[in-house]
Amino acid sequence: MRPLTLISFVGFVTLMAGLWCPLLHVPIAGNFSAFRLNQPYGLVLLLMVVVGIAGNVFNKYKVTQFASLASLVLVVIFFIAVFLKVKMAFSFIPFNSIAAFLTHALIKFKWGWYVLFVGQLLALAGLIKHKPKKIF
Repeated sequence: MRPLTLISFVGFVTLMAGLWCPLLHVPIAGNFSAFRLNQPYGLVLLLMVVVGIAGNVFNKYKVTQFASLASLVLVVIFFIAVFLKVKMAFSFIPFNSIAAFLTHALIKFKWGWYVLFVGQLLALAGLIKHKPKKIF
């Protein structure tokens, strides 16, 4: 197994672990993971991780490449969706300054996002192809 394939495998495992890490904290409701924020989307991310791990295990470069790029797109879209959901959490309040204060005071992003993005970067590291140098 190539060292970059091993790094990609570790990235997919880290990405899988990041799905269960706390991503948001709301004081009364507690911590939210990817499955608690949006369960179908979390399952699609988990499916891409499993496909990427299977591609690494069976040395299928194209499958691993597809899974890592698809999971990159899914993680970025998921982050944007959660960010917009947080911004609109108190949009029912007619005063924008009070709504912004409540959003910043109550809803906090947690360390699980770092785990997701580090796992994604490690999974993308397996896409680097080693090309031998030509001497002449």
